[in-house]
Amino acid sequence: MRTREPLFPMAAAIAAAVVLAAAVAAPALGRIKLATLPVRERVEIQLENEKATLVEEERVVTLLKGTNHIDFSWTNTQIDKRTILFRPMVEDNSVRVIHQSYPPGEKALVWEVFAEKAGPVRVRISYLLGKLQRTFSYRATATNDESALALRQYMRVWNFSGEAYGNAQVWAGFGDRFQREMGLNESKKLLAGKFDKVPIDKKFVFNWRTGQHVPDEPNQRYVTMQYVLTNDEKHQMGRWPLPRGKARIFQIDAQGGEAFLGEDWGEFTPIDDEMKLYLGLARDVKVERTVERNKRHTVHANRYHQEVIVKYTVQNFKDKACVLDIEEDLNALRNEFCGKKNHDAQWELAEETTNAKQVERKGARHLEIHLPLPARPEKADEKPKEVVFRLHLWFRNEW
Repeated sequence: MRTREPLFPMAAAIAAAVVLAAAVAAPALGRIKLATLPVRERVEIQLENEKATLVEEERVVTLLKGTNHIDFSWTNTQIDKRTILFRPMVEDNSVRVIHQSYPPGEKALVWEVFAEKAGPVRVRISYLLGKLQRTFSYRATATNDESALALRQYMRVWNFSGEAYGNAQVWAGFGDRFQREMGLNESKKLLAGKFDKVPIDKKFVFNWRTGQHVPDEPNQRYVTMQYVLTNDEKHQMGRWPLPRGKARIFQIDAQGGEAFLGEDWGEFTPIDDEMKLYLGLARDVKVERTVERNKRHTVHANRYHQEVIVKYTVQNFKDKACVLDIEEDLNALRNEFCGKKNHDAQWELAEETTNAKQVERKGARHLEIHLPLPARPEKADEKPKEVVFRLHLWFRNEW
């Protein structure tokens, strides 16, 4: 049995009362009025769904033998009346709901509850509540050598539901449960999770379609830098999926302080997937993309194969070697040479590709080229070596 601590009484917006059936005249005129207000003994607020919050509360009500009336109202509170559920916490069927009614023109309902014997009964009332919501954010602090980082995950709870909850148990659907008071029209920031010594990959990424244009250079786009976190046990994470949230990114400097690198939105990251955090532009890695071959081969009537060679010429002006990831969307690449189509491209890697082992298929329509780049020469008057990669593709059965 879970330990339960007394909770603050529910505010006037929500009231639950027991009216003994014996005290109600047989020809009842109008609404049954409140008689007692049992205190809440436990409240749990579940924030698993970003659009609907589940609230469960437990109370102990004293019933007489026979039919009892329980009144529940929620004036000025964002309760969805279609979701209200009443459950007696008994092992048998000795206490049961026999009827439920909604008084006209009121935000209220009345349960008729039959008890085989008199006495106190613990009951649970649950409902979906609007305007009690949560958002997530992250704080990532990388080591000076950018080999690992400490990730802190925060949850901010906003309560504009019209009801205050005292000493409620708050749960995000993962991680620890928090015991907090949720006052009316207030927000609280909670540390939902922490991950220490998370190994990171710092990636340099070139994407022709999403990259920022280089001024006066039509064949170039800027390379972007990313921290990539893998949400699995091997990388000191993998305890739960990571919700979408804004991430502020820092790095420990040579003096032991923290330097702000930027911020990005971390997208929803399932277990075993990757979260990518944008760091900015890598202006010291230059990529020029040109088309070396674009040839159409007729097959029959209006059906044809398109042969393409895309050439990437890369220079690394950094004083350290790195790996450049070149991303290509094969549907977009096909559309570039064949016109916009409404079907997926049938593509295959061809023999004039510089090094097929450096090409990774990322699903049916994406690939990545992992291109190692040497560091720039130590002599200031020497230019960095040009690294050239040719991507040779066939797009089959176009029309």
